Amino acid sequence: DSAPLKAKLADQIDLLRHWDYRWAVASVPTSLAVFWGEEVRHRGGIEKMSPEQLLEALSAASDKLAAGFGTWKTPWGGINRFQRLTGDIVQPFNDAGPSTPVGFTSAQWGSLASFGARPYPGTKKWYGTSGNSFVAVVEFGDKVRAMAVTAGGESGHPASPHFNDEAKRYSTGDLREVYFYRSQLQGHIEREYHPGE
Repeated sequence: DSAPLKAKLADQIDLLRHWDYRWAVASVPTSLAVFWGEEVRHRGGIEKMSPEQLLEALSAASDKLAAGFGTWKTPWGGINRFQRLTGDIVQPFNDAGPSTPVGFTSAQWGSLASFGARPYPGTKKWYGTSGNSFVAVVEFGDKVRAMAVTAGGESGHPASPHFNDEAKRYSTGDLREVYFYRSQLQGHIEREYHPGE
């Protein structure tokens, strides 16, 4: 009989039932749905599970959220983070270090843009290491016009102002203009390099 479990999960079920299926930094349903989806996948997939087993997976997901973050009502941005602390290819993720909340999810949950994140040893928060690292929109006409954003920044050197200057833009989808023509560069050049000089 699943009635006691349904009663225990009444708030979680109601939240998911009225969710608009949109991810966001402030979205609690996204957190619960992703944790539930991970639990279902870990247990062999939805096609192999009875309604009772699906409720048990939802209960386990809710418990994991509460254990890791203090409450199952944790907004997605409190879990899903972009972090770039060093110039290393493999980042040493650390919950105590600065990080940026990211609203979008992994492509496995149907998200485009995609941000594949998971917890790492010693972390409770999830840090992204896969997905769309560069996003661009290009318009062709008399002139080429484009908007783009890069995960983190253009520089691999932590001391550079361009090491992490696009993290917030990336996490919010705030694309910047791409300069194709010399006239567009005025006011945007830090230094010029001429080969041979």
